[in-house]
Amino acid sequence: MMRMKLGRAARAADGRLINADDATAGRIVADVVTDSRKTREGSLFVAIAGEHVDGHDFVARAAEQGAIGAVVDHEIPDVPCPQIVVKDTVEALGLLAKANLRMRRESRAPFTVVGITGSVGKTTTKDLLNALLSTIGATIAPVGSFNNEIGLPLTALEVDERTRYLIAEMGANHLGEIAHLTTIAPPDVAVVLKVGVAHLGEFGSVEHIAQAKSEIVRGLLDDGVSVLNADDERVAAMSAIAPGKVSWFGLEHAQAHDEDGYVAADDVTLDDLGRPVFTIVDDGGVEQRVTLGIGGAHNVMNALAAAAVARLEGMPLARIADVLSAVTAVSPHRMAVSEVARGGGRFTLIDDSFNANPDSMRAGIDGLVAWRAQEDTQPFRVAVLGAMLELGADEERAHRDVGRYAVEAGADALIAVGADGDGHLNTLAQAIADGAREALGAGDARRVAAVTNTADADEAVRRLNAAHADMAVLLKGSHASGLSALATRWTGGAR
Repeated sequence: MMRMKLGRAARAADGRLINADDATAGRIVADVVTDSRKTREGSLFVAIAGEHVDGHDFVARAAEQGAIGAVVDHEIPDVPCPQIVVKDTVEALGLLAKANLRMRRESRAPFTVVGITGSVGKTTTKDLLNALLSTIGATIAPVGSFNNEIGLPLTALEVDERTRYLIAEMGANHLGEIAHLTTIAPPDVAVVLKVGVAHLGEFGSVEHIAQAKSEIVRGLLDDGVSVLNADDERVAAMSAIAPGKVSWFGLEHAQAHDEDGYVAADDVTLDDLGRPVFTIVDDGGVEQRVTLGIGGAHNVMNALAAAAVARLEGMPLARIADVLSAVTAVSPHRMAVSEVARGGGRFTLIDDSFNANPDSMRAGIDGLVAWRAQEDTQPFRVAVLGAMLELGADEERAHRDVGRYAVEAGADALIAVGADGDGHLNTLAQAIADGAREALGAGDARRVAAVTNTADADEAVRRLNAAHADMAVLLKGSHASGLSALATRWTGGAR
């Protein structure tokens, strides 16, 4: 965090500072936290009232741990530490982050904010871009998928006078949310990955999703650069509202934009560990062969998006290829490969359980099918799939399509996972299983099952492993399906 005094923090948050004299108001805020357990000497604790826990109940604890003060929406009596009283603590958090970035820009030293949005791939692109930009200068990027009105400000508040780059992941469930995030962290570079059907139930239409994603382009600084997916027609259309330069990435259509500049991929294949191998090319005619360090064909587009930004920042394509090849791990539960020993058996886990929508489901299944596909002896491939949420009126059809796709792509067994006591999730899991069964031909004895909890899924995997010593298991589903918790149980928390 930039050197911000407590009194200035109160003014930035549009708050009233109480329980503080002039000396206290002049103290420097060390950092800003929303979790009292992370409070240290000099921290400013922002008390947020959540669905299950109210941060105002922990102001006293934060003070005991050395907090310089607390941001609250009402005075907390009997806690004598300095308090900044505001109307809305989440809004105040955003105002603090906005002030911190403004202070950083006022220092005049080079500083760039890169905003990333899209229906799928934001966090992996963020991780890849973090690896690239960190070789140029000090880079701040969110942990996991901190991409909302709380996570983004917390990341922005980590920026200090040494920071060269801030990567701001921007997600949305409703129109206007990304626009709001761009008022906190206006991007110098805006990356739009894809307009998909994630959160379709919330937005109501794909057109509304496209409108929401376009807010990041509208929120660019006046001389900002848009980095757009040339292969997604809704993303490509955003060039019409771009305030400045546009750069492109893609597999099929990027090379049509040689006047603007592009990064593209040719000759894409998967090695026997499911990692993409391709030739990365740019508008200058430079070509470089790349083997991504992470699996999944869908990650080619994420890598290209990250490469396009790094190239704008002057990184040579050969160096970009080297860094992308060296990144072997990204945020947890995203195509993370590990070996699991359980119940006397052993299998390869492909953990892509962070979240799910139809596009990422198919990509995860493709990764499973590509695993060791070039070897003479093939592993037994099991797709453990949970429900996808917020898909709107066609959600059951979308789930049947996923089940059918898994079988047709080559999964040897499919286990669809619902949740105890949740009729909706169980209905969606059953639709996955139904779609798979419909795709099975006469005499096809592949195992398809629908279960209502992760314990039953665990047992089904154990039985399959007992019959197939060489086995690969994909975990893929929404957070509500609990599959990420199952992955953690299997791996003991290891990535």
